[in-house]
Amino acid sequence: MQHFLDINKTSPKDLRGMIDAAKKIKDARHGLPKGALDQDLPLEGHMVALIFEKPSTRTRVSFDVGVRQMGGQTMVLSGADMQLGHGETIADTARVLSRYVDLIMIRTFEEATLLEMAEHATVPVINGLTNRTHPCQIMADIMTFEEHRGPIQGKKVVWSGDGNNVFASFAHAAGQFGFDLTFTGPETLDPEQKFLDEARAKGVSIEIERDPHKAVDGADLVVTDTWVSMHDPQSARERRHNQLRGYQVNAALMSKAKPDALFMHCLPAHRDDEATSEVMDGPHSVIFDEAENRLHAQKAIMQWCLGA
Repeated sequence: MQHFLDINKTSPKDLRGMIDAAKKIKDARHGLPKGALDQDLPLEGHMVALIFEKPSTRTRVSFDVGVRQMGGQTMVLSGADMQLGHGETIADTARVLSRYVDLIMIRTFEEATLLEMAEHATVPVINGLTNRTHPCQIMADIMTFEEHRGPIQGKKVVWSGDGNNVFASFAHAAGQFGFDLTFTGPETLDPEQKFLDEARAKGVSIEIERDPHKAVDGADLVVTDTWVSMHDPQSARERRHNQLRGYQVNAALMSKAKPDALFMHCLPAHRDDEATSEVMDGPHSVIFDEAENRLHAQKAIMQWCLGA
């Protein structure tokens, strides 16, 4: 049994295998209708529980479609459906679900919920997102970069904005895939030092540069994310805008990167806040390839988890 909990908890060899498998999965579907089954049906006869304590568009649709295309069935459960951890314990929920399904994907708030689910489940568990990390997104991002620019090893990736859960998984990926990573953002929103130290220990360059124009100099990839969460109160939104306004990814900032640099955003986006529409719809942007590749990358992750 193999859980997919975080990029740093999965071997570089297995991660590379998943990326390569995702590319093959995508190529094999070229020209097929979205509802058509894959040529192979690795999840035929399998039931997958998709748990959403935290709302989602891309994660829900991509996992649901991915399971169906591979011949499996899904059971979508919301936090309201389950009251996860508020009535029955998470440990007991994990044990019960393991009697009904073959695989659990959970998108939740607290990392502790994910870890307790994985500890007590007797089927594989996939991290669909926690407040600390978002590994499925970064697997899709690595796949997208390599589709357009070849191997990411040795490249320079720059993150502009908030040192959040998506950045944390980028830091994990830097260590496992061997690319350099620069964070540019206000000190008040720095990422956890642990994420930086762990990647540095694996021999890659992890830097913090407060000046965004210096940070993106020579970048192969520039990445940002939304400045505010849907759950943030208005007062928090205003503070974050004040802190992050200087880190907006706009044409002037992208001009400091390499001429063939790519731009990514995991979406949903608040256009003309963290990134301008000119950049999001411009020649550097691969945001919709990135969104599509969630489907293919996650299919590869599910196959790996099940040994399919």
